[in-house]
Amino acid sequence: MQITPLNPEDPLSLGDFELLGRIGQGGMGQVFLGESLGGEPAAVKVIKPSVVDSQSRQRFAQEIEVLKTIWGPRIAAFLGADSEAEQPWLATEYVDGPDLARHVKTRGPLPSVLTAALGAILAEALSGVHTQGLLHRDLKPANVLLGPNGPKIIDFGLAAFTESSLSLTAPHQVVGTPICMAPEQAAGVKPLTAAVDVYALGALMLFAVAGHYPHQAATPYMVFHLVTDPGTAPDLSGVPDDLAPLLTGMLAHGAENRPSLTEVVQQCRSVIEAQGMKIAQARRRLTAHTVERRQHRTAPADSVPTVAWPAPANDTAVMEISPAQLETPADVPTVSPPLAETAPGSSAAASSAPAHADAPGVTPAEPGGDPAGARHDRPGPGHRPPTDRPRAPEPTHTLRHSVQARRTAQRLRTAYAAKAPF
Repeated sequence: MQITPLNPEDPLSLGDFELLGRIGQGGMGQVFLGESLGGEPAAVKVIKPSVVDSQSRQRFAQEIEVLKTIWGPRIAAFLGADSEAEQPWLATEYVDGPDLARHVKTRGPLPSVLTAALGAILAEALSGVHTQGLLHRDLKPANVLLGPNGPKIIDFGLAAFTESSLSLTAPHQVVGTPICMAPEQAAGVKPLTAAVDVYALGALMLFAVAGHYPHQAATPYMVFHLVTDPGTAPDLSGVPDDLAPLLTGMLAHGAENRPSLTEVVQQCRSVIEAQGMKIAQARRRLTAHTVERRQHRTAPADSVPTVAWPAPANDTAVMEISPAQLETPADVPTVSPPLAETAPGSSAAASSAPAHADAPGVTPAEPGGDPAGARHDRPGPGHRPPTDRPRAPEPTHTLRHSVQARRTAQRLRTAYAAKAPF
């Protein structure tokens, strides 16, 4: 997950959470990467000042109460909140990974066995939510994060108590995402039942395995029309044969025709076991498949850098330095200096030199000074030859190295400084 620096108008802290960077934003608010006093990372959600009113505070307070009620290994944990603050905020567990929508768009749909594993995991998590008398009501690929420990469900902002008469929406008012919305929810039917989350999970699994939703159109209004029309069947093109019966049932127009979440888990297990795999093995493969491989690229000097957690917000992006930039022999492998808290040229940068002491053309230092047979490479272009002037004394905190090691360290510092955005 990419994190951008804070804007000048952003708060530096909320409650006991220090804000380190921006994670994302939506129509109602901004999500920051925060850190607790004890160093626990958190996703801190803040309502935009322009939309703070009594109704938004009431809805935010309801989301907080919902998160206090539910728990589980597949639900992003509640960490803290204040709905009465000048800027209402809510902190939940930070999940280091992309959401399902981003993963499918960048790396393509999941194989059927991994989609079945995802379906079983999320169905079991939703079942726990329903046990608490709650509905999610807005399950979609963007609300499932694929972290290093598996998928987790986020954003219970539209969650509602199934037996509660309290409603923050007017009669027949529809709130949610139409592409994953059940027909009865789109039609404004109340009260809703657990079947709406079954339909949304079916739409999510369809997107995961085929890359599209049950109904797609140019405008949300047209999507609502297709979803609520009993004569328009969901588009199941691209769905593997082993998942087609399950998704057909989950996306049935009538709520009474959809399977329960327990039946969804059982059918997902059957798909996995038919391919000679156990459910636990499929879950591990899903996590391994969806873990995002971060690729650090050198950002232009005039661009705003992004940092990958857990690097502090004031760190720079990792920069690749090639052998050519170090003017080392062609067979020396690429050097990628690690992020450092100290400035380039300090002892921290110099300490990277020993890592290259075994590289071709470098003779390790011996106690007491340079080895008698030390090998010296031809100086690169623009390199000033040594003079007879006495060398300045080495700082007491700097390790002693051979001449070649000091040369390599100096080139590292020069190349790193040239690329650093500061």
